[in-house]
Amino acid sequence: MRIRVVLSALVAAALVGTALTGPAHAGTSLRGANDWACVPKAAHPRPVILVHGTFATMAVTWPALSPALRRAGYCVFALDYGAAPGALLQGTGDIARSAGQLAAFVDRVLTATGAAKVDIVGHSQGGMMPRHYLRFLGGAAKVRKLVGLAPSNHGTTLGGLVALGDLLGVTGPVSAACPACGQQLAGSRFLAALNAGGEDVPGVAQTVIATRYDEVITPYSSSFLAGAGVRNVLVQRVCPLDFSAHLGLLLDPVVQRLVMDELDAPRGAVNCLNPLG
Repeated sequence: MRIRVVLSALVAAALVGTALTGPAHAGTSLRGANDWACVPKAAHPRPVILVHGTFATMAVTWPALSPALRRAGYCVFALDYGAAPGALLQGTGDIARSAGQLAAFVDRVLTATGAAKVDIVGHSQGGMMPRHYLRFLGGAAKVRKLVGLAPSNHGTTLGGLVALGDLLGVTGPVSAACPACGQQLAGSRFLAALNAGGEDVPGVAQTVIATRYDEVITPYSSSFLAGAGVRNVLVQRVCPLDFSAHLGLLLDPVVQRLVMDELDAPRGAVNCLNPLG
């Protein structure tokens, strides 16, 4: 039941995302992203790589942020990972292996653009998985900033349902089908190893953007990181009447503004009624 609860919640999240953004299979082109002829401009010298979460795809996850960044003058790239090529639901495989896929994609982007480093923006697992790349696969030399939107940095209890599921003991079979699900549970060995020895990464700035209404990463504060190179932002401290939940962050113009401020110099106070104006 423990993993089944996780699986059901994340499938629901993916289906809701599809309903919001339209059907999209893995590998579907994403507006604003993956122009391999894009040359970074002086104003935005680092390409931005977008990393989706569990049971999602790049096309489902980034229909708002990708074109917004492209309009603002960034070279934008995105990938699907963590499943067989073309699979409808991505991001289910072993997270360390997925980090290896990200490493190869970063190298491809750097080669194509001639940039020295990239910035990464990731949602949910996509905000946490790059930390494995930074810490264990040499990514710290190639990434200037990681911005995580509701990342699963310390795992989730799914509002207490995981504890209830533990009593029914069906973890193994479903975890075998979705290794990333088990690895994102609070207290998992994968997360213990990832966070051991400090949560910041020398030379890489990390920002976490979370919402108190997150129903997938619970408690929401488990997204936050500790360390000198870390900045934690709660959306409701910026705009108290913003009720975006886990998936809502992906379409929230306030979050788009916060991401752009993190990628560049902040532009001052956010107008919650017209954040992109």
